[in-house]
Parts: sequence; C-alpha cells; structure tokens
Amino acid sequence: MRFILLPGGYSVFRLAPGQIPALDPRGQAFCSVTSTKEEVSVVCATGTLGGALKVEDGWRALKIAGLLDFSLVGVLAEASGILAAAKVSIFAISTFDTDYLLVKAGKLDDAISALEGGGHSVEIAQEQAERSGFLDGEIRV
Repeated sequence: MRFILLPGGYSVFRLAPGQIPALDPRGQAFCSVTSTKEEVSVVCATGTLGGALKVEDGWRALKIAGLLDFSLVGVLAEASGILAAAKVSIFAISTFDTDYLLVKAGKLDDAISALEGGGHSVEIAQEQAERSGFLDGEIRV
C-alpha cells in the first residue's frame, strides 16, 4: 500500500449529542464529523474548532492512497497489525473512497518506519512538500 502523510496536525473533538460543529471543512486536507446518539466526534485540523467538551490534540494523518473498493478485505487489518506490532496506536476513519490512520505525532517516525519495514511506502503530501521545500517523499515531518 501507499500512504500519504497529510499536512499539519489534527485534533479529535468530542461535542455534546446533537451539537452541530461550527466548522467549515472546505480547504482542509481532511475533516470528519460523526454523530451518534451519545456524542458528536469531529476530527479536523488543530485549532479549527471551539466549543468541544473534550479535545485530544497531537495527531498526524496518513491517508491510504487510491480508491479502495468496498469488496477489498483486510486493508485496515494489514496496516493496523503492522502498527500494533510497532506499539503505535491508531485512530482509524474510513470514507467512501479510502481509509485514514491517525497516529500520535510523537509516534509518527515509528509508524512510518514500521509501514515501510512492512513493504509499504509513505509519501509526504505534495502541498506540504512544496511548503517545506522537500519533494522526495523521504523526509520525516
């Protein structure tokens, strides 16, 4: 698999049940809102949402590149197994097209090393590479 490291840091927010987040996801590389009877959870760029009951900062997002067909089996299991063996916990989110793995920023290098050691590649998002001056996909951020 090919993973793309998205730019910037992410936070996980817990809102009250039924609360509508004051958030415009346009322009963000990744933003997810999940609502259940018990809570509203939002994952978005750090510093973009206020009014949360709880906030967990310090996440980085790895996107599985390409479109994943719903018939594929074991995609998350493969990645999460490699990361679990490396003692890297994840927060996984799936969209219609693909999956995202959030890892704590302090474990990012361990996650990248583990995924690459497992035969996968990790690239830096093009917009982040351009901003930092690196385009080879091999840097650690």
